Amino acid sequence: MKISVVYMVAGISSRFGGKIKQFAQVTDNETLIEYSMNQAIKAGFSKIIFIVGNKTEQPFKEKFGNSYKSIPIYYALQQYDETTRDRPWGTVDALCSAKEIIKEPFVVCNGDDIYGEKAFQLMFDHLKNNKEEATLGYKLIKVLPEIGKTNRGIFQVDNKGYVKSLTETFNIEKSNLYATNSKPDDLCSMNIFALHPQTVEYLNEKLKIFKEKNKEDRKIEFLLPNEISKLINNKIKIKICPCDEKWFGVTNPCDEEIVKEQLKQLDK
Repeated sequence: MKISVVYMVAGISSRFGGKIKQFAQVTDNETLIEYSMNQAIKAGFSKIIFIVGNKTEQPFKEKFGNSYKSIPIYYALQQYDETTRDRPWGTVDALCSAKEIIKEPFVVCNGDDIYGEKAFQLMFDHLKNNKEEATLGYKLIKVLPEIGKTNRGIFQVDNKGYVKSLTETFNIEKSNLYATNSKPDDLCSMNIFALHPQTVEYLNEKLKIFKEKNKEDRKIEFLLPNEISKLINNKIKIKICPCDEKWFGVTNPCDEEIVKEQLKQLDK
């Protein structure tokens, strides 16, 4: 069975000094995106899709071309009209940019995150054996920075292990979880979903309506976790797979060295 892995790599974060953060060097031989792909292809994915933007398309094509370790690579370009918009339309728009390429079940994830080999294997195996969608749930306490506040999507799960809702919670602080009514063992989303092509069609129809309704707004975005949550119990069912893998993310330039040191500790 053919299953694709889809990486969202369209943006260049201003917080990363204008560089492409997915190219951050996290081991002596691997960039962040290479480390993640090496984890993914061990699961058995047969196709890699990069969702790129105007600023990342050429660098990614120059670095990877049309294959990685004999796995074919395809590119989807997320575009927007810069005369009417200050930024792209968000992660649903990014995913729908690849709808003509996505012909088989797929796992979509962030290109600036490291999820773990078991994480990819869980998602791959689920799609291989099920028609329903799935996602990973990481314990909140394990995906919070030591210092500062962050936002996380928190799952509500029913007694059969299906997602009831996914709600974005803002300004979570590790040292004061209860200020946001959060608990250490809450399962949260790190934007990795196992989906089927039909779900992209559902999202694309909603995207068209959203764009027409908000065509005068230069900044509003249509975000994947929010819209996946709205499809639950209406169009799709999402099984949650608790994940005990260590998650690593790169947001700011200083994270490059932090992740590098954390990965060294894993190898010991």
